[in-house]
Amino acid sequence: MSTPPVPITDSTQTSLTIRPAIPADAATVHSLVLDIAELEGDLEHVHVTVEGWARILGRSDVTVLLAEGHGQVLGYVSATRRLHLWSGQDLLAVDDVFVREHARGSGIGRQLLVAMATTVAAEQLTIAWGMGPENTSAQRFYRRLGATLRPKIMAGWTATAYLPLVRAQTTPEMP
Repeated sequence: MSTPPVPITDSTQTSLTIRPAIPADAATVHSLVLDIAELEGDLEHVHVTVEGWARILGRSDVTVLLAEGHGQVLGYVSATRRLHLWSGQDLLAVDDVFVREHARGSGIGRQLLVAMATTVAAEQLTIAWGMGPENTSAQRFYRRLGATLRPKIMAGWTATAYLPLVRAQTTPEMP
């Protein structure tokens, strides 16, 4: 992404910069992903490496924005651009919004999401994301932003689960 850093001032008048992550930021992004995964009890699901992040951050369909202040990375938001089949248009699917614990409550999460929205505002893309039903503080935060929340159960089907079914097919076209 070629967007230059945007200086943003938070509600406490502390200078904050939100900028796109680049492949050279792979170790930082990896560390942030591990932090949110640990917070959510999902560390065992993180398989991407620093090297993997270097590749991912070079993709045109991936956007990761870093919030920096006081000489450190305070948080990030990540998203992928994908086709929404019902509308026939792209949408931006936010994966993570994360602010380090010591920086929470200062408006950084809001600023990260607004900065992400700025990246697709000219196209007026829909931005979508999910959260666990037990995460009521996130739900309140997203409602304050004006997001519409609706219950939906997401399913994930790993190769370990579906490959036995695929292999059991008698159709010769199946792998």
